[in-house]
Amino acid sequence: MTKKIRKFNKKPGKDFSGKILKLLSQNSSKTFNYKQIAAVFEVTDTKSRNEIIKELAYLLSKQKIEEVERGKFRIVENSSYFEGVIDMTSRKTAYFVSSDVEEDAFIPANNLNKALHGDKVKAYIYNKRKGKKPEAEVIEIIERKKDEFVGVIQMSGTFAFVVSANPKMYVDLFIPKEKFGEAENGDVVLVKMTDWPEKANNPYGKVIKVLGKPGEHNTEMHAILAEYGLPTEFPIDVETYAQKLDTSITSEEIAKRRDMRDVLTFTIDPRDAKDFDDALSFQILENGNYEIGIHIADVSHYVQEGTILDEEAYNRATSIYLVDRVVPMLPEVLSNFACSLRPNEEKYTFSAVFQLNKNAEIVDSWFGRTVTYSDKRFAYEEAQVIIETKGNKIPAEISLTNEEQTVEKPIVDAILTMDDLAKKLRSKRMAAGAISFDKVEVKFHLDENDEPTGVYFKVSKDANHLIEEFMLLANRKVSEFIGKQKKTFIYRIHDEPDESKLFNLQSVISKFGYGINFKSKSTISQSLNKLLSDVQGKKEQNMVDTLAIRSMSKAAYSTENIGHYGLAFDYYSHFTSPIRRYPDVMAHRLLQSYLDGAKSADEEVYEEKCVHCSQMENLAANAERDSIKYMQVKFMQDHKDEEFLGVISGVTEWGIYVEIVENKCEGMVRIREIKDDYYTFDPDQFALVGEVTKNILQLGDEVVVKVKNADLVKKQLDFTLIKKAE
Repeated sequence: MTKKIRKFNKKPGKDFSGKILKLLSQNSSKTFNYKQIAAVFEVTDTKSRNEIIKELAYLLSKQKIEEVERGKFRIVENSSYFEGVIDMTSRKTAYFVSSDVEEDAFIPANNLNKALHGDKVKAYIYNKRKGKKPEAEVIEIIERKKDEFVGVIQMSGTFAFVVSANPKMYVDLFIPKEKFGEAENGDVVLVKMTDWPEKANNPYGKVIKVLGKPGEHNTEMHAILAEYGLPTEFPIDVETYAQKLDTSITSEEIAKRRDMRDVLTFTIDPRDAKDFDDALSFQILENGNYEIGIHIADVSHYVQEGTILDEEAYNRATSIYLVDRVVPMLPEVLSNFACSLRPNEEKYTFSAVFQLNKNAEIVDSWFGRTVTYSDKRFAYEEAQVIIETKGNKIPAEISLTNEEQTVEKPIVDAILTMDDLAKKLRSKRMAAGAISFDKVEVKFHLDENDEPTGVYFKVSKDANHLIEEFMLLANRKVSEFIGKQKKTFIYRIHDEPDESKLFNLQSVISKFGYGINFKSKSTISQSLNKLLSDVQGKKEQNMVDTLAIRSMSKAAYSTENIGHYGLAFDYYSHFTSPIRRYPDVMAHRLLQSYLDGAKSADEEVYEEKCVHCSQMENLAANAERDSIKYMQVKFMQDHKDEEFLGVISGVTEWGIYVEIVENKCEGMVRIREIKDDYYTFDPDQFALVGEVTKNILQLGDEVVVKVKNADLVKKQLDFTLIKKAE
């Protein structure tokens, strides 16, 4: 006799709903009664079977399932089921993000059903009615984002748990004793999740690598890379392959290229750079115009498609710049030697050569493979002195004897002329609606043990802008050359900003007396540039710069060209950094094949590669940010007894974020630890408000703080609020 399912509107205690929905969803054409469901779940006790009956009644009342005939149920196939991605918060809840859903749906902790951050899932969305915030329940995990995690192993006899410092990893991994490997209690380890049994609260795993002891510098750098699944070294077979490459410059290969070795050529790079992707050449033509060559390392000559070297470069997709090291995309024999455009060496290059008049207008252009010789290497600081002194003072590092001084004058004249042309190019770009993001970069002085001894800020000056403008010119014109042929290419795209994010930015900056003009696309760009210019040197500069950048869309790689909003270009690609970016290598290959008359490449294949490169770029950026946070915490550990002036850079319901003015280190003052009043969060004012005193701690306010705690493992700074600044 079929058991009658009575109405049960209250959610039962034991949670079978996720498993039931998953079972019915995977078998949407079938019906199940409670006995069949119990059999699938291997449930035999009466109590659990009763829980299944209650869950069926509850799901029926919520119209997630339907009763086809008495006691037989199937999933309600409707528009409430979607595929998407889990975006965890730091409080064991999450949001379901899907391109098929207008608004991200909130997922309570008990509706995650073993889904982890980044997982691709199928979810049921409810509360879709107007005025109600949508919520979701995970029905099925389609694909795990990752199965390797970093944490500290805590042993307890025959088992251990690995506890992650990542706030988005809400569950510890259970490790049986036989899976400890070489780990010792308290080690930072990399573990692989092997299983998550139905009845287990924790996933099972095994230790696959011991990274070291918590808080040790090298351990934490390796932990950052491992957390994002990024490499620390090259496989031996890849290194061996690279070492065996013929890197000599041969007459046979030179004959296939445009020989530009006799043209004045030089590089301008950071002082500590080892890989020189790009060089500039300069000569004055008989007609009075300037021929400027943008010469890029011909990485694709050495990294051939289908080789293990190419496969490794593609998998990495980018070099990673941590605070104390570079994890290169290519082995050192290529990145620092064979491909690097080092001074006084002949190199194979891929070039964009332009003829410009005195107004920086392009008269002619040429693209192709070349061979070049770099006459000089400049650091940015050296080139900057030449620009600032109009060549009247040559930096000591590059001063020469009087006999040689005349040889150097053409380089000085070239830099001054190119600086003038770059300023004209930049001016045209800004007039067209480009946005000038020159955010201050935080850098650290490190001693021989990689201990931070000081903080300094990297600021772009004319020498930086000179290089930037000519690289932008090459990237734009290569992209335009192929784009107008309607052939498949790798574009660097940047969509227009979301207006709602700009309105949020407006509400913040208005408190400082700034504003955005929303009248048109051009007035938005103009007012953003005015904002970024007006905050220069002000206490709120870094906060406003950060918020303005966050209001922008993210740049990405794609075969579908939608233009680049931030640069105000209709066509834009990455062509100028193939030593450190794989999309540039692909751009070189595609350009050469089209110069050779080839048909358009398979768009679908390249779009997949674009997605991969965008994802890897994002992971690398996260790792780089984490390494900076780590070094900031390490630096502040030695300054615990000092008081610092800071600016409130963020306000949340659990506290305020404060950025120290003199070193840009950011930490949190927790709301429960502000003792002079009971504070509550006012989202409209971006402030915490004291209930009794009505004191306001608002975004942008200056405060005095002291370091309370510096956690190297979590990369977190906690501050004590001393007072509001006078």
